[in-house]
Amino acid sequence: MGKICLKCGNELSDNAKFCSKCGSQYEDLKAEEQGEGSACQEESKFCSYCGNRISMNAKFCSICGNSLILNNSKQDQMEMQKEDVLKKVKKGVGGFVNTINEMTGQEGNVEIRLKELVSGVLKKHSLAEREELFICGTEKTTPKESEMVADWPKPWLFSRIFLLFSIVFIGLLIVIVEFGNMNGVPGAMFVGALTVPFSLVIFFWETNVPRNISIFDVISIFLVGGVLSLISTLLLYEVVGVGELDYIGAILVGIVEEIGKIIVVGHYIKKQNTKYILNGLLLGACVGAGFAVFETAGYAFNGLLYSQDISYMIDILFLRAVLSIGAHTVWTAIAAVGLVLAKGENEFENNDYYKPQFLKFLILVIVMHAIWDMPITFGSSIYLTQILLCIIAITVVLILLSSGLRQVSLIADKARKNIRNSFQNMKNNTDENDIRRGQNDEQIL
Repeated sequence: MGKICLKCGNELSDNAKFCSKCGSQYEDLKAEEQGEGSACQEESKFCSYCGNRISMNAKFCSICGNSLILNNSKQDQMEMQKEDVLKKVKKGVGGFVNTINEMTGQEGNVEIRLKELVSGVLKKHSLAEREELFICGTEKTTPKESEMVADWPKPWLFSRIFLLFSIVFIGLLIVIVEFGNMNGVPGAMFVGALTVPFSLVIFFWETNVPRNISIFDVISIFLVGGVLSLISTLLLYEVVGVGELDYIGAILVGIVEEIGKIIVVGHYIKKQNTKYILNGLLLGACVGAGFAVFETAGYAFNGLLYSQDISYMIDILFLRAVLSIGAHTVWTAIAAVGLVLAKGENEFENNDYYKPQFLKFLILVIVMHAIWDMPITFGSSIYLTQILLCIIAITVVLILLSSGLRQVSLIADKARKNIRNSFQNMKNNTDENDIRRGQNDEQIL
């Protein structure tokens, strides 16, 4: 009679080292039964492929590398599937981040210090700090390239602006709802539409490390640029007729509105003659926010006009305010970065609109805008599509912010290096002149 597996009782051949049924190693089990090999007393199991002894919670064999998932429970299988999904999601997100980063052409890895970015919101800030912010962008206060610091900014004023407008909006709602005074309706429409987009503009202004655009210019571009982008879009709509907002209609809307806005942004990029990614984010945000405010106020007005219901108007304002954190303002900011990168350090030309570096960013925002407007029914009750698009848009903005800071760091380092080289050349020239004067003096003597 052959040997018997001491673990499962299966009959083995005389020369068998492992059980053909459970994969147990015969000699180790025999040693355990005889009280030998104290190192084997720890709870363990065996690989069914090679018979190697492994720990109970192992999912892969350390010798042959085969997966043990088929020998585990259904719970283990679910855990493994969950891990695989998480790995794929992480890989996909990493690939997306790297793709956007590569589109900027900036060297280095993406570093997003989100905690540091919002660290100034809850802190108390003095009047002097506010004044220092509001005077930036002038000829005297704009730092030289060699003096720029590319540390992660800590914006805070945008949160105060948001709080201020929110209080005003709530006050106007009290006037309308509690007192029944309809005189507060126009103000509520505009302030409700203004609160989030303009707060985002201030955020981009605070993160504009070059500090070369004043608050007056910001407000001017926000108002005038917003109106011009509306006019530009309406002119394009006259050419491109958009009927029903189905899938094709949503694509046409995305194309028309994003092109209409970026045309206006191009005017301001040419006027500023900027090369900074962070400037592109700010200029695009100003135009996009202006467009969003006037559009939202129009939707609120039409909602009230046709429904004769104040609550419906308020619902429109609240919904568009919440979703505006990832809509027109950031879409135009993203497209503007592409236009700045296409322009580079050269003078702005109309040919920059046709460069691949810009078109990649424009297509990206057109796709996001089109999907936003598409009649997708899945998750529509909770606005799932719009929420996911907001997350994507904010992620892209954070990546571009990181790239913009690296760009500023490189420009500042280059400027400081040029200053050092110039100083060294001056010193060398001075030394040579001193030597020549010394030689001339010797000749005279």
